[in-house]
Amino acid sequence: MTAMPKAVGRLIDGLSRLPGIGPKTASRLTYYLLRAGQGEAEALAEAMLSLHQETVLCSVCCNISEADPCAVCGDQQRSQETICVVEEPLDVVAIENTGSYKGVYHVLHGHISPMERIGPDELRIQQLVKRLERGSVTEVIVATNPTLEGDATAIYLARLVQPLGIRVTRLALGLPRGGDLEYADRMTLAEAIAGRRQI
Repeated sequence: MTAMPKAVGRLIDGLSRLPGIGPKTASRLTYYLLRAGQGEAEALAEAMLSLHQETVLCSVCCNISEADPCAVCGDQQRSQETICVVEEPLDVVAIENTGSYKGVYHVLHGHISPMERIGPDELRIQQLVKRLERGSVTEVIVATNPTLEGDATAIYLARLVQPLGIRVTRLALGLPRGGDLEYADRMTLAEAIAGRRQI
């Protein structure tokens, strides 16, 4: 029996560390790239390298963007009075796909999770507070995932924001509890935004 080439094993190991990809899927992807040829492998490698070279973190909302500020923060047609707070950049994409929200965003890059040793200081909460202290925001929509961690983050944010005299709302239920915003369909997300409630 021949040993697996080191380059193949290294790629399988690297791919299997990605979320949602186990060793079997990593093996299938690796052997697909071998069959597809060098051109496709090089295109994938180039795309992966440009991921960090061609993106920045928006200094206003902390979303991933090609420019600073991002297109949403720089859009004068959007309401600067409403900030929708989400856990991850993919949540912005999901909400934008509904076409029903015309405010701006703030991306926390995670949620409060004592089990994972993630506290408020590990999130982009201080940047949010600085935005709110400027005085032009009238509503903060907390659009964290409907999970225990998302709820804990929402309660923490509400306690932080309400003393500033800013209305704090939460997306309406209808989103599946325990699910992630990025997997919700457009209609469910649009209804959740329209039916948000005060915390």
